[in-house]
Amino acid sequence: MALPVREQFKYWGIALAIFAVVLWFLGDVLLPFVLGGAIAYFLDPVADKLEKMGFSRAASTGIITVVMLLLFVILAVAVIPTLIQQAVSLFDFAPQLFRDLQTFLTERFPSVIVQDSPVRKALMTIGETIQSKGGELLNTALSSAASLLNLVLLFVIVPVVAVYLLLDWDNMVARIDELVPLDHRDTVRMLARDVDRVLAGFVRGMGSVCMILGAYYAIALWLVGLQFGLVVGVVAGMLTFIPYVGAIVGGVLAIGLAMFQFWGDWWWILAVWAIFQAGQFIEGNLLTPRLVGKSVGLHPVWLLLALSVFGSLFGFVGMLVAVPLAAALGVFARFATSQYKNSRLFLGLTGSDEP
Repeated sequence: MALPVREQFKYWGIALAIFAVVLWFLGDVLLPFVLGGAIAYFLDPVADKLEKMGFSRAASTGIITVVMLLLFVILAVAVIPTLIQQAVSLFDFAPQLFRDLQTFLTERFPSVIVQDSPVRKALMTIGETIQSKGGELLNTALSSAASLLNLVLLFVIVPVVAVYLLLDWDNMVARIDELVPLDHRDTVRMLARDVDRVLAGFVRGMGSVCMILGAYYAIALWLVGLQFGLVVGVVAGMLTFIPYVGAIVGGVLAIGLAMFQFWGDWWWILAVWAIFQAGQFIEGNLLTPRLVGKSVGLHPVWLLLALSVFGSLFGFVGMLVAVPLAAALGVFARFATSQYKNSRLFLGLTGSDEP
């Protein structure tokens, strides 16, 4: 005899509370394992395709590991140091940038920027704040990431966890499926398929789109000679998962920097504008339809809310689990809505009389 619904809610509520408590107290400890699990989930379709080509699971995992190690070495040697250097230089350059903006506005709009005007003081304050707070934040992040413990966690434990999880991913899924209560197995499998579809479309799809667009923006801006082009490209790519935000933030930042660097050489400013226009065309017509699909069921506002709530509650680990949890909660909410519309609470006596 199945447990009453009230009893089931009690047990699932206790499990959810335990999960939240563990995430709260062990967030920093769980970070490498969450990252490793995310990497394994992201690369599982690649391993499955290699298996279909005739490779064993172990061989597929080995091939993926070697390729990822090569990419990591290339990034660590060629890209990451330059990215950090440009980010620090951009923070240091902020006051000069706002002083140049003051000079530009003074020459073009002298009535707006006058001595001791609120606009002039605001620009000076913004530039000094970006330099002090931004540089302080970046230096803090770099110093904490440079500690021995964090290096061990991020560069040793994460790859090891990812390799082991990727090697045994299908077996883990099968074991979890065996533990699902028999009375609810069909429903749980249906919900799991829906959650996986949303995650595959958003996490894998949008993750691929962000990486491709970030690389495109960074390389294209570097080729036209834009200062801090690598940082702008990475920022634009990272924000692409929020519709239009990545293009707007990256485009405004890149065009603003181009106007100060290439003022008078309008072709170069036009080239920077064309880079972001081409990026939007590629994303909207090629990348997103092919890699993400038409709809993954994650509204941008719902995603931002999840990132804000989980990030404030559980820190960086909360932000990492925010997207999969938001996807799962969205699927559960749609399922609960459909169940409610078929229930006596919604139909009432009127619904019983309808054909």
